[in-house]
Amino acid sequence: MIRHQIEKLIAEAIRAAQEAGEIPAAGAPEPLVERPQRPEHGDYASSLPLRLARAAGMNPLELARVIAARIPTGGAVASVDTALPGFINIRLSPQWLASQVDEIVRQGEAFGDVPLGAGKRLQVEFVSANPVGPIHVGNGRGLALGDTLARVLNAAAFEIQREYLVNDAGTQTETFAATLYARYQQLFGHEAEIPEGGYPGEYLVEIAEQLKEERGDSLLRPPGEPYPPELHDLGVAKMVDGIKRDLATIGVEYDNWFSERSLYNDGTYEKAMALLRERGCIAQREGAVWFVSSALGEEKDNVLVRSTGQPTYFASDIAYHYDKFLLRGFDRVVDVWGADHQGHVPRMKAAVAALGVDPDNLTIIIYQLVTLKRGAETVRLSKRAGEIITLREVIDEVGADAVRFNFVSRAADSHMDFDLELAKRQSAENPVYYVQYAHARIAGILAQALDRIEDWSAGDLSLLAHEAELALIRKMLRLPELVEAIAISLEPHQLPYYAVELATAFHDFYEKCRVLSDDEALSMARLKLVSAAQLVLARTLSLMGMSAPERM
Repeated sequence: MIRHQIEKLIAEAIRAAQEAGEIPAAGAPEPLVERPQRPEHGDYASSLPLRLARAAGMNPLELARVIAARIPTGGAVASVDTALPGFINIRLSPQWLASQVDEIVRQGEAFGDVPLGAGKRLQVEFVSANPVGPIHVGNGRGLALGDTLARVLNAAAFEIQREYLVNDAGTQTETFAATLYARYQQLFGHEAEIPEGGYPGEYLVEIAEQLKEERGDSLLRPPGEPYPPELHDLGVAKMVDGIKRDLATIGVEYDNWFSERSLYNDGTYEKAMALLRERGCIAQREGAVWFVSSALGEEKDNVLVRSTGQPTYFASDIAYHYDKFLLRGFDRVVDVWGADHQGHVPRMKAAVAALGVDPDNLTIIIYQLVTLKRGAETVRLSKRAGEIITLREVIDEVGADAVRFNFVSRAADSHMDFDLELAKRQSAENPVYYVQYAHARIAGILAQALDRIEDWSAGDLSLLAHEAELALIRKMLRLPELVEAIAISLEPHQLPYYAVELATAFHDFYEKCRVLSDDEALSMARLKLVSAAQLVLARTLSLMGMSAPERM
């Protein structure tokens, strides 16, 4: 991409200046460039002279001038300038910019791909909600974040696996099964109370009715006896099926569904605990088994196995990450967790280090809560699920695209308000409509053009010289840089902002530059530009898991 080419030119200029004795032959930091906020400062700027000045013993501005003089113009680079206190500003050639439309069209749907993660296996585990209820709106934010990250990382050449951990071994599924059994008994006229801490949603009545229809009364036990283990497994399986149906409505597909129980059934849990023991990271006291977190920088030790013999959630999670890193061999793992897991992050990092894995290879993204609004009013309860608002309810009201876009549009660590009324509005106030309308407008232009021009592939791109045309091309060329930046920072909220900026650049071009005119040569060039814009906009929407409509 052009950004890396510019950085290479700066690095070569520094070496040339050092060889000529114009600057001291000291080591130089990476010549990273950025896009200036103000267009008059060029297309790219480097602050390297400010960072190198002290080591070189030179004034930053003078150092910038020496380096700038060594950067050749021509080809992609139109000019190189310097600015106080020590910046190098580079402007791209309008002719080169116009020529890049062909490159975008040539790459097609692959435009935006970068080779950053080639040869590396990376797992993204996200949501992994307990299979005790429907996917709720808070989980939905994790879904959108995790799936968008996976899409971007895949575009950055990582070999990606999306994984959902089915928590089928804990006390929550036991409470779920006890609640389900009470509902099942009630269908046969038995008096059965919902257990303390049970689940109140109507969805459990529906599952109980399904079990009655499929199994009759075969799952009933004599009064006073607990539910049969089979009911637990049947109930969890039905909840997982329901979760998969909910995921289908938002277009999320997992590559692997991992059972927590399997960690205990196949010996993985024991292997992980044995490794921690071997490394001196386990202690026994007060009748319990402890992870000696304090020796690894944590404030206190953490219980792995309670005095009852029951492993804690933390112990299961250690075994799970042992499986990810040491058995399945992922180079990196990204866990996307809800805000209630914030306190779990430091000890999980410590546990990974105790397993002999570089903790930097585990990234944990914590996403904050979502508040649903209708204008100024807060939406509070779901009729079907009791105390939660389900993701399906929100999708049914505003659509999957609006849900995805809005859930990714804020940094994960920021609380977000989601205005349902705004999400349904068909106006420029609604960013989802605004972006998708740009794609639909392009589709309309190209369909109309076919009545006059059958083929514009030979359009002369040198005719593209209007500032609105060049601004649109500049914005399109930013996509590969953005994919790389998100793959490094793991901050997908940059994508919706880019989508709005790209749509704005197109709408501005459309208002200022007549696409179909009496000048057929110019029309063909602009149609080529419009075709490229369609490709880039569709790819951007695809990276967010959204549709690119032909009509609105």
